Amino acid sequence: MMPDRRAFVVRKLHSLAGVVPIGAFLVEHVWTNAAALDGPAAYERAVGRIRSLPGLVALEWLFIFLPLAFHSFYGVWLTLRGRPNAVRYPYARNWLYVMQRATGVVALVFLAWHLYEFRVQTWLYGMRPVAFYGTLAAHLSATRAGVPLAALFYLLGLFASVFHFTNGMWGFCFSWGLTTSRAAQRRSAWVFAVLGAGLFALGGATVLHFATGAWFTGSSEGAAACP
Repeated sequence: MMPDRRAFVVRKLHSLAGVVPIGAFLVEHVWTNAAALDGPAAYERAVGRIRSLPGLVALEWLFIFLPLAFHSFYGVWLTLRGRPNAVRYPYARNWLYVMQRATGVVALVFLAWHLYEFRVQTWLYGMRPVAFYGTLAAHLSATRAGVPLAALFYLLGLFASVFHFTNGMWGFCFSWGLTTSRAAQRRSAWVFAVLGAGLFALGGATVLHFATGAWFTGSSEGAAACP
């Protein structure tokens, strides 16, 4: 395969991996964690449904960790090689390109921490899923000098992940020839902006619930469990 052709194929695979399975996993992850808004029991049931899937470890490595590793490392390589021209040509799409690369780096740092916080603790130290809710509540409600640093970091990481996914969806549709006209591109931009706002609102409400114990669904189940 010629180098130019190989680079084209790798870029296409990189774009595809950001949508399926990584983007799909992000949506599922935000939705599953939002079960916490109905209390610890609802959250544990939601996590339990995921944990009970047959062949979960193989599914995670095949459809999450390996595609994520490829998408992340190649994305960092593209970022290091990129030459943004948003300052010289301050068009909206140029700035969105810069934001796409910047949020990818922030999302990667956040994800690495999140994996260490739960997956590594589970793999190496036997942390049980039943402890996830209390651990999140403790971490996100903790403050330093009155500032909830962990909660703010989670909100930043959530924003970066959601923006990177939804803005990447626009680029995916464009590069794969799904939105060829300007009208279709404008419509897709609005659709993905609404999707991103909805995901961030749901995920943000979940983070704020863990950080403050505030209830957003009218339920009071387990409210005392949040510090």
